[in-house]
Amino acid sequence: MADPVSWYLIERGWEVVGSDGETLGKVEETVGDSTHDIFDGLTVATGLLGKARYVPAELVGEIVEGRVTLTIDRQRFEQLDDYKEPPPTEEVEAP
Repeated sequence: MADPVSWYLIERGWEVVGSDGETLGKVEETVGDSTHDIFDGLTVATGLLGKARYVPAELVGEIVEGRVTLTIDRQRFEQLDDYKEPPPTEEVEAP
């Protein structure tokens, strides 16, 4: 059994598994701010033609090398929103 690891180590392509042990997809990217150690969640690719789904951090259970296990099953996973890229941030100059 592998030891749990930090969200910092999650890599694209890691397997994402539901609470029932069923494979749900692959990690596409992690969403967060590593500078402030804030983990927001994951985007999970569900297949070649499927849209990536966004999984908030509170639904992420165990993280071990090569695999992320969620606290929800496939049925709940399929109800999650598709991932929408956030708009680019614009720097506002001080007056």
